[in-house]
Amino acid sequence: MAIKISLGKIRRKFKLNLIEKYGWNSKWEEKMASKGLVGRVLLEHKHLYRVVTNDGEWLCSLSGKFKFDNNREAFPAVGDWVILEQMPGEEKGIIQQVLPRQSQFSRKVAGTTMEIQLVAVNVDYVFLVMSLNQDFNVRRLERYLLAAWDSGATPVVVLTKKDACEQLDYYINEVESIAFGVEIFAVSSVTGEGIEDLAALLGEGKTGALLGSSGVGKSSLINALSGEEVMAVSDIREDDSKGRHTTTHRELSLLPGGGLLIDTPGMREFQLWDSSEGISNSFQDIEELAMQCRFRDCQHKKEPGCTIQEAIRSGVLKEDRYRSYVKLLRELAHMERKNDLAAQKTERDKWKQLSKAQKNNKKRKV
Repeated sequence: MAIKISLGKIRRKFKLNLIEKYGWNSKWEEKMASKGLVGRVLLEHKHLYRVVTNDGEWLCSLSGKFKFDNNREAFPAVGDWVILEQMPGEEKGIIQQVLPRQSQFSRKVAGTTMEIQLVAVNVDYVFLVMSLNQDFNVRRLERYLLAAWDSGATPVVVLTKKDACEQLDYYINEVESIAFGVEIFAVSSVTGEGIEDLAALLGEGKTGALLGSSGVGKSSLINALSGEEVMAVSDIREDDSKGRHTTTHRELSLLPGGGLLIDTPGMREFQLWDSSEGISNSFQDIEELAMQCRFRDCQHKKEPGCTIQEAIRSGVLKEDRYRSYVKLLRELAHMERKNDLAAQKTERDKWKQLSKAQKNNKKRKV
């Protein structure tokens, strides 16, 4: 009997440690509004989810309340902690609740539709990946940084393909000119240079997400961090250094060192959703210059005493960086106006549905 009890304790301890390996701790437990089986979303595919629980990995679907919720932001995403209800007699579950997130990196879906797309949630680090070749684009990196600062996670710039780069100092200087206070890692998945330093950030229970366009080497980077080939790798085109999409879905993986990593599909375009708070972090140099202008309402065009125009003339501030700043401000202002209109329409539709439901109820009673 004593032996059986000991084995039972060992099994219970093993189960408890399973979700702890995926980042579960007392802080997450405090966020639980109700008791239930807890799991973390590893993969999503057409509203079906693979979730790791203390009883192993389960295939899960959504409860009815999600199916009728128009707020896409409330739906589970890879990296989310969720509360499940087990399907009777099956190792499958129904997701009842999503725990409040500690961070959320999002963008507007491609096209003209006003809808949010969750890219990565509950991550400690957002790894902004760019390759050291023709595909390097400092203006694109500005967009990523803007959303990263606003997400609640710590941004980290990762420059890949170091082994094939002959102008490393140039690229580092370009990144440093816009990524203030952000750690920069130049790595090579071929030689392994820089991989160990990057892996050190992802200690036990820490979660990172790889973000970048196609062909920057995200899949190769995951393989290098994992110490084995867990992701398929595709070649890039030689004429423009662009790649095909290798990753077609988001997936959370456990690394040998105890860290966790979310790989995301390459993004051909990155439209901002709501990153107004990130502007100050991403463009602090420009905002500090603007505060020194002679006039408070300076438009930074031809006004006397404009420190921004003086900085551009003297070479302290690059003109294309300032143009990018103005463009992003306009884009965010436009987004805010459209979000207000979309919110008003959603509210109108909601009251129409309630009114219609009340009328139908009255008819039934009659």
